[in-house]
Amino acid sequence: MIELIRELYPICRSITGNGVRETLKLIEKNIPLQIHEIPTGTKVLDWEIPKEWNIRDAYIKDSSGQKIVDFRNLNLHILNYSIPVHATMSLAELHPHLFSIPEKPSLVPYRTSYYTENWGFCISHDQLNDLKEDTYEVVIDTDLSDGNLTYGELYLEGDLRDEVLISTHICHPSLCNDNLSGIAVCSSLAQEMLKKHRNYSYRFLFIPGTIGAITWLARNETGSNLIKYGLVTSLLGIDSIFTYKRSRQGNARIDRIVEHVLSNWPGKSEIINFIPYGYDERQFCSPGFNLPVGNLTRIPFGEYPEYHTSADNLELISAKALNDSLAVFRKIIEHIEADRNYVNLFPKGEPQLGKRGLYDNIGGRNDSKTMQLAFLWVLNYSDGKHSLTDICMLSGLELAIISEAAYLLKQKGLIEEYRN
Repeated sequence: MIELIRELYPICRSITGNGVRETLKLIEKNIPLQIHEIPTGTKVLDWEIPKEWNIRDAYIKDSSGQKIVDFRNLNLHILNYSIPVHATMSLAELHPHLFSIPEKPSLVPYRTSYYTENWGFCISHDQLNDLKEDTYEVVIDTDLSDGNLTYGELYLEGDLRDEVLISTHICHPSLCNDNLSGIAVCSSLAQEMLKKHRNYSYRFLFIPGTIGAITWLARNETGSNLIKYGLVTSLLGIDSIFTYKRSRQGNARIDRIVEHVLSNWPGKSEIINFIPYGYDERQFCSPGFNLPVGNLTRIPFGEYPEYHTSADNLELISAKALNDSLAVFRKIIEHIEADRNYVNLFPKGEPQLGKRGLYDNIGGRNDSKTMQLAFLWVLNYSDGKHSLTDICMLSGLELAIISEAAYLLKQKGLIEEYRN
């Protein structure tokens, strides 16, 4: 994951353009992707695919010919989606097009102007204060013209048509936690899922933020009802608490699963209710779709000092944080795969387990008492309304033993899987 991030870090990405395509090509080294190209002007819900943006160079020179700001040294220096410029101007004329963070004077901010034609440079506030009265040459060598919006998709068929959606945004330039960490963790998770037997079908999306999710929804509206679990993922590279934002539904299965996994994960975690602000969960959870999609991050966006600045670099993230994040996703997938509902076929009174050999089955086990409890929990809550994850939460027992109990009870004809 760290190596993939190192490869992706220098690329200047945006919501469209060759930076996105180059990013997807690097991801394709690890997993097969279907690449979609959606032309400029295409209507997608209430939006329209914008013009494609590509950049070759950008800099500011002072009157001595010295480059005082150079996009090639740091691609955050350019106001993302800047229109082409080649002009000479005074400091007073240049100043409105320079962006900094006064409260973080040594850092270069990340700024965009996707839907309003503008141009500019992002610099540290210290450098802004040091600029002298002079004549400056400004060069922004960009194209903003008809093209395409590009995104990548991996669909993995399972035994069921019901889907698990994993989505991450790929539009940010050299920002490691936001969101090269999400790209790396999702890529590794997809690699693992390629090799496994899958009960559910899985769909991984590598999309530009906001407009990418809106585009996917516009093109897949009729099939979106197959999504039974969903996660938007980002900010997974810092060793901090996990934060989960519930889906708009509030108590969807994905909400209960993630909350259960995090409650049993070492260290603190935070669960927050849905708000219509943040990443692409707000698109998937818009009222016309209302999909069961939550957002899983470490420390939330805007709540760490390096957010959307040049300090969100390779030194900020750690292999430990990425590995822990991947481990949490593995655990969530384990629960999703086992998240079935059953119906007790002998619901009046407890069925006799001894005559079916179930007590004999557990007699020699060190955990025989625990397994006996698991049988009783599964039988009592196999009412079609409670999933195995629900039973884990109610009983405090591990998923592995609840799943084994359900398997044995099903083998003996005491329960059957329930599908509404």
